[in-house]
Amino acid sequence: MPMDRASRQVPEPRSSAEVTGEHSQFRLDLERIRFSPYFSRLSAVTQVIAQPGAGPLIHNRLTHSIKVTAVARAIAVKLTDAASPTRAFALEHGCDAVVVQAAASAHDLGHPPFGHLGERVLDRLARESLGLADGFEGNAQTYRIITALDVSEAAPRGLNLTAAVRTAVAKYPWTRYLDGAAVGAGDGPLPRGLRRTANGIEVLKFSAYGIDAGDLRQARRGQPPTQQSIECSIMDIADDIAYSIHDVDDFYRAGLLSEGAVAREFRGWLKFGSKLRDLDDEAIAARSSPPGSALEGLRRKLHRSDPWISDDEAFADAVGVVAEDLVDGLLAIAFDGSIASERALSSFTNRWISHLQSSVVPAPKDEARTGLVTLDRRAWHEVEILKFVHRHFILDRSDIVLYQRGLSRVLTRAVKGLTAWVHDEHDRDRVPQRLKELVEIATAGYAQLRDERPEGIPLPEAAEVQSLGVGRGVIDYVASLSDDQALAVSEAIDGRPDRLWDIGQNL
Repeated sequence: MPMDRASRQVPEPRSSAEVTGEHSQFRLDLERIRFSPYFSRLSAVTQVIAQPGAGPLIHNRLTHSIKVTAVARAIAVKLTDAASPTRAFALEHGCDAVVVQAAASAHDLGHPPFGHLGERVLDRLARESLGLADGFEGNAQTYRIITALDVSEAAPRGLNLTAAVRTAVAKYPWTRYLDGAAVGAGDGPLPRGLRRTANGIEVLKFSAYGIDAGDLRQARRGQPPTQQSIECSIMDIADDIAYSIHDVDDFYRAGLLSEGAVAREFRGWLKFGSKLRDLDDEAIAARSSPPGSALEGLRRKLHRSDPWISDDEAFADAVGVVAEDLVDGLLAIAFDGSIASERALSSFTNRWISHLQSSVVPAPKDEARTGLVTLDRRAWHEVEILKFVHRHFILDRSDIVLYQRGLSRVLTRAVKGLTAWVHDEHDRDRVPQRLKELVEIATAGYAQLRDERPEGIPLPEAAEVQSLGVGRGVIDYVASLSDDQALAVSEAIDGRPDRLWDIGQNL
């Protein structure tokens, strides 16, 4: 049975919208997401450096989401424009610009404190300390928020969004328990987020925990098992475009992108690329490897992971274009806060955003590694090079890693301390009310999972329902904190009173 795109888990009277029609239902979803406290919270969550240490000009998850939404809408409008050669394709697959905006606005709701570092730490704690087999995943947390944790007067749980929007949010539309049969036999390419190993399919990314799998299945009824909807595919590309540009923006402003180091790497590959190809992978990865080796490593990785589009000529062109515009252009003059430097940065950002969002095309049919739309070959390689700049020259810095190791201890203290508090029979009555409620929601979810017994999802034993509910509830609670709240909660649990009153009713 095909999916009814405007259907909701709890039917709502049409009078709940100002006007009738499918499109208006999607706009109602967009408003629910943007008025959500989880959406507002993103203003206090960052990706690499927490707001107190980053300063007000660094992008946070809210400004990122707003920009992703703008880029995604521009792509959807272009694809469906009456004069566009892609219009028939886009409409055939149900492309709706409002659904795209809603998915883009919601896509980062599940980001925990401290961004991707927080994801890794919470996943480890969830699996190793709390017994949650599917751990923590930011995309799955986003889906859990919109379907179970956030509130709307229209339903007892979640925002009660339409099936089209829930589907568009599911970037990796499976659980951690994906059945290998769903992706087919053989050794062909797998969708991003999955990896083939000697033991079968390893799930690296997923969009729903087992406890929320029934909702995802209902929303995606009639859809191919591992294929994104076209609106999800547009959101995914817009996310890549936005963060590949604004990460460069952030760290150029902060003075952390060294023109000398970036130039040495790019010029090394452009000048000695043919010689670098003669080195084996171990020599390329060595700390003593010559300039250009990291880019050569990227070229090889793209060939291994994405042979459907990876191309040496396009890669070389992309390295040259980014070297000219970023290294010899933007980075050649240090950012000093002047109007001239702001203008130069704005020009760089606008030029790249405009170019990339106009480079979206229908993807090759039945290509597992991409959604229904993709960047053309040139733009795809350029985005990979821009993401490389951030990853290689920022994330691998020792000072950033040192800072993040400290933040991992903050989250560990918070999770372990709150879990102990919930289990403390002498003091658990004074646990924060919101944490109690999240534990109750999770516990009820695991009990329902046992009753419904969905195929392919491991069922908890009756004796495990309560402990799993506590574990998931604590993870839901900590993941919903801002960076600053996580620091304050961790310090309070550690017996430090410095910031006790900063927490206030936010517990």
